[in-house]
Amino acid sequence: MQLLQIARHVREQFPENGLFDGKDWRVSTRPFPLGEKLAGELESLGRVLLQFYKASNLLYRHSLSGKQPSWVAEWLNRGKPAWLLELQQSAGFRNDLPRVIRPDILLTENGISITELDSVPGGIGLTAWLNQAYANAPSAGWAIIGGAEGMIEGFDSIFGKAPTVQMVISEESATYRPEMEWLTEQLNSHKGGRRFAVQYADFSGWKEGDAIYRFFELFDIANVPSALPIFKAAEQGQVTLTPPPKSFFEEKMLFALLWNRNLRQFWRQDLGDSFLRRLQSIVPQTWVMDPAPLPPQGAIPGLELTNWNELKNLSQKERDLIIKISGFSETAWGARSVSLGSDLSTAEWSDAVDRALKEFETRPYVLQRYHKPKSVPSYWFDFASNSEVEMAGRVRLCPYYFVKGEGDNARAQLCGVLATICPADKKIIHGMKDAVMAPCSV
Repeated sequence: MQLLQIARHVREQFPENGLFDGKDWRVSTRPFPLGEKLAGELESLGRVLLQFYKASNLLYRHSLSGKQPSWVAEWLNRGKPAWLLELQQSAGFRNDLPRVIRPDILLTENGISITELDSVPGGIGLTAWLNQAYANAPSAGWAIIGGAEGMIEGFDSIFGKAPTVQMVISEESATYRPEMEWLTEQLNSHKGGRRFAVQYADFSGWKEGDAIYRFFELFDIANVPSALPIFKAAEQGQVTLTPPPKSFFEEKMLFALLWNRNLRQFWRQDLGDSFLRRLQSIVPQTWVMDPAPLPPQGAIPGLELTNWNELKNLSQKERDLIIKISGFSETAWGARSVSLGSDLSTAEWSDAVDRALKEFETRPYVLQRYHKPKSVPSYWFDFASNSEVEMAGRVRLCPYYFVKGEGDNARAQLCGVLATICPADKKIIHGMKDAVMAPCSV
């Protein structure tokens, strides 16, 4: 009876206009539980990831100025228009970092594995709603990470004292418009005003002193008429903008740079030994698939291959590897470009390798070790039979960190964790109708 009450309560709290356009999921009968150790690990991870963003920003600048190898910026700049490169190198955005940090984390038998970072993530409104719905469920008493209002307060905090916050959402991101509209209603009702507003891609009505939240990827600028005027206003200090228009923060190859031996001394100095060790213990080994020939005695570290075409000759058991586009593409999100070697035929895997090498000049791909998520129990409510169903699944955790403060005073605060649990036979974990989606609790 209590499970039925909880499931009905959650379903009844569902916003009238939904949260994702045309998408649904299975209603969990409980939050996804994290042990105190894992919860503490996620709590402290925000500081490490913020420092990683700071170091990555410095690495890019130093590569341009000659203080670090030039190939770093060359890799990160590939396929980007000249005007965007000029913009992201301008003094107006010199030290700007994303104020929302969301890693994608898989739970494996050996601990957590961070597959990528997202600086323009969906799910903020969804996680805020889930936290609120389960925290207020009847007779539950769960210790929801972030509590009922943590996501709402955390998002509000990243905009400082700006009188108005304009959230500009592109058509490419329209799936997430309903969750941001719900979040806007919550923010405005909590603060008793109209500080937040959701805008379309042609919005031009900002005023000096406003904050603008960029909910569109930089590859999509051609379809966002307001993008260039917004960037100009932000560069001139008329408005504040997050995330900044820096394409390298949207590149998965940042993890490949973290693993590159030629940059080890830089990372040690700017991350510190402890942060570097921690990141390399939880970030899978990653490589940029640059087809430049190696010298005769050369080999790719960690793979011991002398050229990328040798990837095609690996057996299926040896292909616990993922190929995916690094960024600046409509296929760089939602697992659209992901090729899992152990799940493909030899011909399909060879095609994926060829495509990655062929497209390097305009849009680089990365290769990443695949650490299989472990099987975990999850529970959802079947309203047709009025009963709880146990499902063995594999989970992706998405912690949301909101960065408040400036410079050395900036702090990344964990305000909520979204769990997406897919049936155990699914290899790639993402939102789907068969998935259970739930907030996390301690």
